[in-house]
Amino acid sequence: MKTLKPSFEVVDPSFGSSFYYSKYVENENNKAHLWHYHPEIEMVFVNGGTGKRQIGSHVSYYTDGDLILIGSNLPHCGFTDTNTGNKNETVIQFKADFLGDAFLNLQESKWMQELFNKAKGGIAFGETAKKAVGSKIEGMADQHPFKKLLTLLSVLKTLESSKDFTILNATGFSMEMQIQDNDRINMIFNHVKDHFQEQISLEEVAEMSAMTVPSFCRYFKKITKKTFTRFVNEYRVVHASKLLAEKHISITAISFESGFNNFSHFNKIFHEFTGKSASEYRNELKSIIK
Repeated sequence: MKTLKPSFEVVDPSFGSSFYYSKYVENENNKAHLWHYHPEIEMVFVNGGTGKRQIGSHVSYYTDGDLILIGSNLPHCGFTDTNTGNKNETVIQFKADFLGDAFLNLQESKWMQELFNKAKGGIAFGETAKKAVGSKIEGMADQHPFKKLLTLLSVLKTLESSKDFTILNATGFSMEMQIQDNDRINMIFNHVKDHFQEQISLEEVAEMSAMTVPSFCRYFKKITKKTFTRFVNEYRVVHASKLLAEKHISITAISFESGFNNFSHFNKIFHEFTGKSASEYRNELKSIIK
């Protein structure tokens, strides 16, 4: 079965500006649900709601909005859908040198290059950071281009100084690999995205990758810093977390909808990744969302 690679997205700056800015109401940013990448660095602020983030080899679930910074050419999917329940989603995209190479080399702006280097693995910021810059990011919608630029620089500086963040992909993960590696790992990610509700054997993905099983296992761990089995289980647990928040169906049904064909195995894996049972997770999530 042919699996599509992530699509390359062409990003045009907003009129009168050196970068792209758009604020979407609720879940209207439907184009972003495709697995895609672009040379521009991307900042996304999701105001409220719960949803799934997939950035590089990382998948996780956010529970009260999201603020992320995604490095150049790091593949990702959209962060909102019809069930997210967010108020707005703001997307800002800019090239690392959007102010010129000379600007990045100034003593006063070297912090920016350090932030962009961290973003190569994808950065998720916590509640403190979201509260510090969320309203500024949304307020840019009504600002003229020069003021908007100054606000973006202020937001980036605040994020660079913040201690409230998590690097999503393991050190060393980057899609800046050989073209052959890009094509292969993208094919694998897409196959998991499209078939995680089914059984996925090591033999089939190794064959798709034109490798033996041992070679594939070594290759995948070298690129992503995790085993293929762990990657698939992570994807399934995050999907189960999403269903626990959004669907009023039994946990047994959720386990099967998430690709686990054995309920006790689901319970074990879910607890291993989250530190709690699915019922405990659902109850805690209800109180957070309320």
